Amino acid sequence: MRPALILLPLAVLAACASPREQCISSVTRDTKVLGALINETRANLSRGYAIEERQEVRTVSDTCQGRNEDGSTFTFRCEETDTFTTRVPVAIDLNAERAKLASLEERFAQSQATSNQGVAQCIARHPE
Repeated sequence: MRPALILLPLAVLAACASPREQCISSVTRDTKVLGALINETRANLSRGYAIEERQEVRTVSDTCQGRNEDGSTFTFRCEETDTFTTRVPVAIDLNAERAKLASLEERFAQSQATSNQGVAQCIARHPE
């Protein structure tokens, strides 16, 4: 459910974008993802550990209110389920993380070249 909530505003914004902006966004998507992964990997290396997000479900006792047919209200004990996201430090293999960073940087350079060509094509296809 959470990814859908994150993508919904992006979909709304994409609907407002011009055809040129939509095209450029489409051809640069992979490069942006790789850039974010590189930043995360560099942060992991500088900290010496990764940070993982975990969702926890907790049941919380509460007092709820109800309404009788005659319109009067009453209270009763109820339980609500809440979902919390926590950030937890996780041990990583620093050598593997360095290798991953090198691989991501290599892939980023390739993706950047492809994106630059795609942006030029978008501009040619959709002049403003």
